[in-house]
Amino acid sequence: MVCVLLVVEKLFVIRHKGKGGENLKLLGDKLKIVTLGGLGEIGKNMMAICYRDDILVVDAGLAFPEEEMLGIDVVIPDISFLLANSAQIRAIVLTHGHEDHIGALPFLLPQINVPVFGTRLTMGLLERKLCDSGLKLPPGSQVVSAGECLTVGDIEVEFFRMNHSIADVVGLAIHTPVGTILHSGDFKFDQTPVDDEISDFGKLAELGDRGVLVLMSDSTNAEKEGYTQSEKVVGRRLLEIISQAEQRVLVATFASNVHRIQQVIEAAGQNGRKVAVIGRNMENTVNVAVELGYINVPENVLVTMDELARLPHRQAVILTTGSQGEPMSGLTRMSLNEHRRVEIVPGDTVIIAANPVPGNEKLVQRTTDNLFRLGASVIYGAESGVHVSGHASREELKLLFNLVRPKYFIPIHGEYRHLVHHAALAQEMGIAPENIFVGENGSVFEFSRDKGAITGKVPAGNVLVDGLGIGDVGNIVLRDRRQLSQDGILIVVVAIDKAGQQLLAGPEIVSRGFVYVRESEELLEEAKQRVRAALDEEADCVAEWSALKSKLRDVLGQYLYERTRRRPMILPIIMEV
Repeated sequence: MVCVLLVVEKLFVIRHKGKGGENLKLLGDKLKIVTLGGLGEIGKNMMAICYRDDILVVDAGLAFPEEEMLGIDVVIPDISFLLANSAQIRAIVLTHGHEDHIGALPFLLPQINVPVFGTRLTMGLLERKLCDSGLKLPPGSQVVSAGECLTVGDIEVEFFRMNHSIADVVGLAIHTPVGTILHSGDFKFDQTPVDDEISDFGKLAELGDRGVLVLMSDSTNAEKEGYTQSEKVVGRRLLEIISQAEQRVLVATFASNVHRIQQVIEAAGQNGRKVAVIGRNMENTVNVAVELGYINVPENVLVTMDELARLPHRQAVILTTGSQGEPMSGLTRMSLNEHRRVEIVPGDTVIIAANPVPGNEKLVQRTTDNLFRLGASVIYGAESGVHVSGHASREELKLLFNLVRPKYFIPIHGEYRHLVHHAALAQEMGIAPENIFVGENGSVFEFSRDKGAITGKVPAGNVLVDGLGIGDVGNIVLRDRRQLSQDGILIVVVAIDKAGQQLLAGPEIVSRGFVYVRESEELLEEAKQRVRAALDEEADCVAEWSALKSKLRDVLGQYLYERTRRRPMILPIIMEV
């Protein structure tokens, strides 16, 4: 076994209070697992392993905003617990290169500058992501491989091969003096993986024989019976579609799905076609994967978009982003005839090689409809055979239980119903109910050699990123945005002589997103009369601006709701003259 030794100086525990919330007592022989993301949700995966005065962070992912998070770019975990205990953090280890496992690092590393460890593709994708943010990997960061181990204080991390929908995925065996934690990462057991790198069943069985204290396992497909199909099934279907297509073929898939991209390139090459890549994320992934040897491109198959445009359509394949209907993605703009380089024409075959992530169904349906309107033949959906999941179904989860035979079990990586189904499956597999812990973000799991429990909670939630603002958009701002999007805004401007307590000008009313002024003159004129009447009633209290503004909001709000059944945001502006 190859060992990578991280030498760290032992530090005294620093007690933190305030914003960091509950501070774990890091000294002592109890092993603690603090979940900061990925429980009860899809994405934002992050947790901390704490033993004595050492903290190991596993993954640091983001989630994409839900529909009601208007204007938000991405969502990252609340790291106030880590900031409060930053002196004890020794390293960050990564299971794989998906955004929901590495996407928060550009926001975290400027605040917590510790070494990062991951496999070659994972670190390559992370370096490109950090470069885009003007950052570099922290000093001491290293590439690790399956079969290697990393020593961090009293914690040793052993990396082992697993399969998923991206290459170079590892699970983690985290060895501590209390016992071994086995973290599956996102996984499935693919018996015929594209890269021929099969999950390390031997290592899993060996760990089970040595004894696993806690298993933390991917719950995404805990509801699904049977086995998850191999990625090679998709490759055969892609080859069939591309060989039968008479004109141009466009393939939209997740930018990080290196194996699927490889199979598209191979299918194109076997049919005498050239491939061009569109979309920044897709281009970045392909460039990194080709450079590191994770994608093998037959000679002269990969070309630029300019070169592809000069070829007959029957020789062209376009790889693009947009499988989730993202508004600014390549495929979405093509479907709206807004892409500057690609115009969908009748005869095109479009393959959407991904299932919609929960919440994106309407976006994908809209894109699909628009492609059909332009005359394209669209191949999509689970029944089409152009997508398989990267997550283990119930029979594979059972196999992991049998190989590992853990004493305690924590379901991770899934919405709450997935965690519950996975917990029930663990009970079916013989794990005692009192040894199964279904937690949520912020839960603190505490273990000794003979006892386990959920013992507390730390701050954990959503930090919303909007442009350059990190965490400055909260529930109140989102509520205002929702109100503006639903009922619009009404601005009321009046000028008052403070000395004489008289209305000098106005009221003037400006409407945006509420009613069209020219068609609602009667409504707005009556609103002005209501404002004047309210000002007359409050003539003796003009100096109390807050009370006067509140009065105007109440009067206008009640009147407008009675007339329109709408509740626009009302902003009174009072000027002193």
